[in-house]
Order: sequence, then structure tokens, then C-alpha cells
Amino acid sequence: MMNTDHAIGTVGVLGAGRVGTAVARQAMRAGYEVKIATGKPAAEIALLAEIVTPGASAVDAIDAAAADLIIVAVPLHKYRTLRPELLKDKIAIDVMNYWAPIDGEIDDFEADPRTSSEVVQEFLGRSRLVKSLNHIGYHELEEDGRPPGTPDRRALALAGDDPAAKAAVADFIDRLGYDPIDAGPLPAGRAFQPGTPIFNGSHTADELTALLETSNATASL
Repeated sequence: MMNTDHAIGTVGVLGAGRVGTAVARQAMRAGYEVKIATGKPAAEIALLAEIVTPGASAVDAIDAAAADLIIVAVPLHKYRTLRPELLKDKIAIDVMNYWAPIDGEIDDFEADPRTSSEVVQEFLGRSRLVKSLNHIGYHELEEDGRPPGTPDRRALALAGDDPAAKAAVADFIDRLGYDPIDAGPLPAGRAFQPGTPIFNGSHTADELTALLETSNATASL
């Protein structure tokens, strides 16, 4: 695992959809304490959490955001319902995708040449956002994880502007069962957005590194 100055013990998941709950279950298997929240009061999702993410605590968003690491897994069109003040200075993984053919066009992203994560980062202000876990199916996340050193272990990319945040997220990804590959700053997340070869497939660390290098070379032309 990578060394990091930010030890992750608790994980807060904002969003109880398929992706958020899959990350929650995998995080618990990895030994993390998990808190899950939605836009509803904790009492209203307690039964859901008990059934779908047994072992995770159903909490209000303010309590989930107090965790060491935050998983931002709300539907992307609802990203403005997030409360930036709760995520100030927090390490957060953006697992959301803008996928117009599936989810419909969203003006915030259609009219902006930046990646969806850059738009979300601007809205959240001082959060330490890292893009990752968006290019693996929620069912695959729980099936494909392997211990470090396993031959042909699947790799996942991450992109962000805060080196310490990326180190913490890389350690988290490793514990979930995947080789973390640093793609670069947040705009580099474009290489693994929907429709890209990385998004569309499963790759080892060497394969993913090669695809990222090709994407970076193309972007610089």
C-alpha cells in the first residue's frame, strides 16, 4: 500500500444508489467503518441501510461528511444539492459520470468544456476532490477485487490536484482490491470518462498505464 499522511479509518458515502452502496459494501469488506447518507433524514434510510448495506450506519449528511474519506455518489444532476461547507478540506472521491446518452443532457456540463469533475470541484470549492471508481461497474467492484500482487489484478485510475488526497485515495483503492494508477491532475480524468477505452474495459496496471499515456499524448497534440 502507498504511504499517506492521512490515515483513513471511516468512510462516508453520500448517496445510496447502486454505486454508492456497492462502494460501501466493498469498503466494509476492506475493514473500514462506513457511514451512509442521502438527502433524507437518517431515520428514513435506516431500514434501507440495514438491508442493502448491512453493517453500515445510516446517518445524516453532516455526520457522513465528518468521515475521513467521502464518497460522492449522488446522481450527477443533483450535485448542487451537496453542501460545500460540509466537504471543505475533506478528501472526496467523485464516482459520478456525465453520460448524456443514458442520463440526458445537463446544461452545466454541455455548456462547459471542462470535465464533469472539474465542474463539481468548482462548485464544492475547497474540497480535495479525486476522480475515481467511476470506470468500473458497481457489480464488478464487488467481484473483481484481488489481493496486492495477484497476477493480472485489475487497475483503476485516479485524477486530482491534491497529492496527499491522491495518496490517500490510492491506498483506499488498493485496500478495495485494485491497483491504483495516478492519471495526473483532475482534468486528466477525461481519459476515463464514459465512452473512452478505459471506461469501456477492464485493464491491468500495465494496460491502464499505456492507455493513459496514449490519452495524454493525444490530448497534447
